[in-house]
Amino acid sequence: MDDWIDYYDSTHTIYASKRHRDLHFQLIARDIIGYIGSPDAVVLDYACGEALSAAKVADACGLLYLAEPAPGVRGRLIARFAPNTKIRVRSLEDVRKMPEQSIDLVVMNSVIQYMTPDEFEGALTTIRRLLKPSGRLVIGDVLRPEVGMPRDVIALLRFAAAYGFLRDALVGLVSTALSDYRQLRSRVGLQRYSEADMVARLTANGFTGSRVAVNIGHNPWRMTFVARPSLAT
Repeated sequence: MDDWIDYYDSTHTIYASKRHRDLHFQLIARDIIGYIGSPDAVVLDYACGEALSAAKVADACGLLYLAEPAPGVRGRLIARFAPNTKIRVRSLEDVRKMPEQSIDLVVMNSVIQYMTPDEFEGALTTIRRLLKPSGRLVIGDVLRPEVGMPRDVIALLRFAAAYGFLRDALVGLVSTALSDYRQLRSRVGLQRYSEADMVARLTANGFTGSRVAVNIGHNPWRMTFVARPSLAT
C-alpha cells in the first residue's frame, strides 16, 4: 500500500476536472449518509482520501473520524475541517489505538484494491475490535476479477455525460493513460476479489456480511459489502 499512499500524497491527475472531483466526493458522501442509522452515530471513514464532502456526512451523524494514511492529505484534512467540531482527523496508527467497541459505522470505500491481502486482514482485525456489537462495516468499490479497465472507462463516461463533464473526461482519460497512475497500476497492480472470496474473508475475520445491490459511487460494475461483527468471537 505504501506506493499508493505516496501516489495519493503527490500532485496527481486522477480526476478529469474540478467538477469531476467535487461530484465524486458528493456522490460518495450521499451514499455513506444512507448507511448512517442514527443522528448520534459515531462514524469512521477508513483511508478517506480528500473527503471533500465530509461536512455533509458529519451533519448526518454524531461524530465523524477521518482516518487517512497519507500525511500530506491528512494535513489538508486537518486544515479544511479544523472549525468543524464533529470531525476528527486521525492516522491509521491512531485508529489502532482507539477504544474498543466505540464505533457504530466504519466505511472503507475504494480502499482495499490498494492493500495487500495481509493489510486488508489487518484492517479487518482493527475494525472488528472498534465496532460496537450492533455496528456495521461497509466496504465499497470492490474490484471484481472478471471486470477490467474498459468497464471503468464506460462507467466514467456515463457519469460524465450525466453530469456535464464529458469533454473533460475524454481529455482526462488520455492524460491518465500517460500518467504515473497508469504506470503504477501496471507495476504494482490492484487487488480484485470475487463475491465469494469477500464473504469468506469477512467470515474468517469475525464478520457476517454480504454484497448489497448498489455500489457506493458511480461505478455499477464494482461491489459493495455490508458486514456486522459475528456473535461468535
